[in-house]
Amino acid sequence: MNPQEKFELIKRRTQEIISEEDLQKLLHDKKQPAVYLGWSITGRPHIAYYVPVLKLADFLKAWDVLEKRYQYYAATIPLMFKSIGADIRNFEIVKGSSFQLKQEYFVDLLKLASFTSIHDATKAASEVVKLGDNPKLGGIIYPLMQALDEEYLDVDVQYGGVDQRKILMYAREFLPKLGYKPRVEVMTPLIPGLMGGTKKMSASDPKSKIDLLDDPFTVNQKLKNAYAVEGEVEGNGLLAFLKSVIMVLKTDEGKNFVVERPEKFGGNLSFNSYEEVEEAYAQKKLHPLDLKQAIAKEINLLLETFQKEKAMLEKLAEGYV
Repeated sequence: MNPQEKFELIKRRTQEIISEEDLQKLLHDKKQPAVYLGWSITGRPHIAYYVPVLKLADFLKAWDVLEKRYQYYAATIPLMFKSIGADIRNFEIVKGSSFQLKQEYFVDLLKLASFTSIHDATKAASEVVKLGDNPKLGGIIYPLMQALDEEYLDVDVQYGGVDQRKILMYAREFLPKLGYKPRVEVMTPLIPGLMGGTKKMSASDPKSKIDLLDDPFTVNQKLKNAYAVEGEVEGNGLLAFLKSVIMVLKTDEGKNFVVERPEKFGGNLSFNSYEEVEEAYAQKKLHPLDLKQAIAKEINLLLETFQKEKAMLEKLAEGYV
């Protein structure tokens, strides 16, 4: 794969890359760049995590080592890659405390704090950390640590959801003040929650998400109750998941997305692209219930891997009780 092909693979389905020129130069100059994705482990992973997993799979196709974080995640994230058939030989999970407690990291954190105003840190954290009227100092320090992780993980790229943009821009602006190079920052869209609107699917809100350990009955029930107004595309989390995950997998596999319907309701529908699905839905040729049932079937296929390991994963998940 040549540098331009790698660039196009990494760019697909992203919302923003800062900057594309830097990424193209990186791909020409370095054969095996490293990528960092940091996750806060406050809540259990859910199906929207397939968006970053698919993007990381693109990185894995394009090059080498990736860095990330910790225990229940250390069990579930590789299973997510397994469920989409990705090669993870060059994938690595790094526990933050393995390097963040070292003296040199802490000294750099203090130096970075001396360059950073409360306004800068609060602005960077505002989309990711719940600050409230009386924010904790830890939430304000969080963006500084995420920025510094880029250097101590020795990565070339940091990847995250578009909600991370302010932190990623902070990293590009402030790391050079310590004499460290700015990294390429890659972002993908967020998946709305099952309840609709603009609020993202949240690990800490059971009603908004499909948990990776949800059984088929639970998945079917949650999707049955999910927000989906006939003909209305905006704020539809099911369509967003279809676009960012299911249709990506179908396209890569050379398969169509099939909606099964009785003959009396027009028979099965077969779609070659997400745009075809959206058009049919917007024109009310595809009913919300039929869409929900088809997506539930695809999600349950993805989650089969987790059902096979459910006893082990539930034991690890006790940390979230």
